[in-house]
Amino acid sequence: MLAFALAAITGVAFYYTITANQKPFDYTARIAGALLNGRLGIDDVRMLSWLNELVPWNRTHYSVFPLGAVLCMIPVALLQAKGVVQAFPAQMLASILAAGSVFYFFLLSRVHGSSVLRRAVLSLFPVFATWTWCNLAFAGAWQLALGFALVGGAGALYYALVAKRYFVAGIFFAIAWGNRTEIILTTPIFLYFCWLDSTSDPAAPDYNRQRWRQTARRAIAFLIVPGLLGIATAVYNYARFGSIFDFGYSHIPGVLKEPWYQHGLFSLHAIPWNIYKMLFEGMDDIPKFPYLRPHAFGCSIFVASPILFLLFREGGARRALYWIAIAVLTFALWCHGNPGGWQFSYRYGMILLPWMFLLILVNGPTKLSAIEVALFIASVAINAIGTYQLR
Repeated sequence: MLAFALAAITGVAFYYTITANQKPFDYTARIAGALLNGRLGIDDVRMLSWLNELVPWNRTHYSVFPLGAVLCMIPVALLQAKGVVQAFPAQMLASILAAGSVFYFFLLSRVHGSSVLRRAVLSLFPVFATWTWCNLAFAGAWQLALGFALVGGAGALYYALVAKRYFVAGIFFAIAWGNRTEIILTTPIFLYFCWLDSTSDPAAPDYNRQRWRQTARRAIAFLIVPGLLGIATAVYNYARFGSIFDFGYSHIPGVLKEPWYQHGLFSLHAIPWNIYKMLFEGMDDIPKFPYLRPHAFGCSIFVASPILFLLFREGGARRALYWIAIAVLTFALWCHGNPGGWQFSYRYGMILLPWMFLLILVNGPTKLSAIEVALFIASVAINAIGTYQLR
């Protein structure tokens, strides 16, 4: 019941503190509506003023978002087709994603023997004490895809580590990587979780065979839905652009001429700029309240969320695994030519938060500490400022 209560409070608080000012950029919802009508793209774009991520190709316009992000919008497209909702419900959808994230983070916190109070506070931190608050509040297609990835990541970890329901974990994993493709790099870690969860008797003569069979069953259950989504995505890409690996981003008119893509969409040359934006850039100081002003094009995640300094405490079960996941995902993000525009802090870093949550949860005490409370309050205050000033 507490998980539902926290989710409900989060949803209401989120709804009334955001403005969804990028609501018109509803690319994925538009393409979902087209899919319902048997089309892969939008033919008539004369009434649309935003075309920067709709690719003109073969006399139609396609989205550069992966198929998973479009499929997540099918329920919204159905409601619009039935006339239940008229305008794109961006503010409501962002609030539901925030609530869903807190719900699954609280359930995931069972993996550590923390007090209920500590679990409740830490389950709120990925939404209100990080850049998630401000960026998800924009509620455009980019930000909502990250919101789905956040819920998917938290849900996948809960069903893999706590509930031990690997098929359901695979569904949430598919939601996560379907919205942010780089998340697929963490697949080996989830398969390792399947291996760790052995119920075989070590004293049995065929223990190794039993363990491998159990692991194989869990791994297959986990991979079914992500595998089907992968096949569908390949077919979707091929049907649009003639290549299973072509998501269409490079076909955006003029995008490869932008200075940050001079070495390609992904390049090792992009790493220094991404490191600066993610780890070292600060905020401007101004002479009036609230005395700080975000750049809207980046800010150190540690400036935006001081609670993340708790990542570096020693100890905690499976600590190395969580750091490996963060390192792999961070490297993929750093290779992207553009660290993201019009954002507070590093919006792509939202996909790291499920793993950061686990690290902070398991390497701390079982009861909520004074330093955790202080850093949580400071982080919420900073992100409230960012959300207020960029609304």
